[in-house]
Amino acid sequence: MLNAMPSLGVIADDFTGGTDVASNLRSAGWRVVQTIDVPDGTEAIDADAVVVALKSRTAPPQDAVLDSLAALAWLRRQGCTRFYFKYCSTFDSTPRGNIGPVIDALLNALGETFTIACPAFPDNGRTVYAAHLFVHGVLLSESGMRNHPLTPMTDANLPRVLSAQSASKVGALNLPFILRGEAREALRRLRADGVNVAITDTVTNDDLARLADATSDLTLLTGGSGLAAYLTPPAERAGAPFQAPRGPRAILAGSCSPATLAQLGHARTSYPSRHLDPLDLARDFDGAVNDVVTWAAARLSDVPVVIAASDEPARVKAAQNALGVERAGTLVEDALARIAARLVDLGVRQLGVAGGETSGAVTKALGVRSLEIGPAIDPGVPWTIARGSGDPIALALKSGNFGGEDFLVRMWSVLP
Repeated sequence: MLNAMPSLGVIADDFTGGTDVASNLRSAGWRVVQTIDVPDGTEAIDADAVVVALKSRTAPPQDAVLDSLAALAWLRRQGCTRFYFKYCSTFDSTPRGNIGPVIDALLNALGETFTIACPAFPDNGRTVYAAHLFVHGVLLSESGMRNHPLTPMTDANLPRVLSAQSASKVGALNLPFILRGEAREALRRLRADGVNVAITDTVTNDDLARLADATSDLTLLTGGSGLAAYLTPPAERAGAPFQAPRGPRAILAGSCSPATLAQLGHARTSYPSRHLDPLDLARDFDGAVNDVVTWAAARLSDVPVVIAASDEPARVKAAQNALGVERAGTLVEDALARIAARLVDLGVRQLGVAGGETSGAVTKALGVRSLEIGPAIDPGVPWTIARGSGDPIALALKSGNFGGEDFLVRMWSVLP
């Protein structure tokens, strides 16, 4: 009989981050269930690990803290004894938070005084050296993340970034200690010196494996999803096979990351596509949404339709200048969420979504309560089966920065 009491509880600060870490845990042998927000009920979860996906990455810091503490309390009631706060591998945040305030609150709630911050995910080109974060060998501050519309990352020095938003004392675990097998002792010395959060250098997957072993005694881990792939699961148990629902396909994109823009450029050579302009939404929201849905309805089949609000940085900035940053983002999220719901009503059963904020809006609009984690398309991006009040759908939630250029075309070949 399967064990219905999970031991590991994960709090993810956005929905694509949730599927990212859930996918890596599944690859390591964990049986994983992901919930959307903190569940209302008390029904036991039949899994080894539970991921609670929040929409807290860009929320006001006090709201992010409250949501994260609510998730922690629910996970503890489920029986979890170890916890993982998952944030983006590009450390997406602002000088106000939310990574630092949430770490501080989780440590306090657990009665702990020490944890690590390990955003590295080498398989996706995120590495940390000398406590500086690199994206495909380029400093974070010189990567495409410097132009992120909500969380522009202009400093690659992680102790400096985290210290600006945290009350904790921040230190660093340098790579030589990991390579020499001395990470556990180095962390012990940092803790004795009053450090509360240690930024961990990590350049390769071997470094992650060594770090997972060195931190096996910590109640709380924090970082990107890379480290999760090296956490030791309970004894492997056979689960039900992953069977994706069949039906028409669609792709919705709100991310403006360079990776997503390249993926859309590639997909448009194979699939019918339509651009969604926030200025059109501001002039006539209902009319613009109806127009796109009518266009898509005439083309639904096993050939995906692509609907994207993603655009080049200069055009995004022009829309933000005209509408305001918050309004421009809200219009796009609300429109893509409404379009998703209407496409599902029209029979779409396989849906890809690009962008963390977009994924959060779409899953809420579809009434998704939980996700069964399936096969990975690319590192950190799995297919899932979304379950809620209606029929299940196959759903792939992609962080804007993840995936190869052919991701949106190749994703369908992974479905069983």
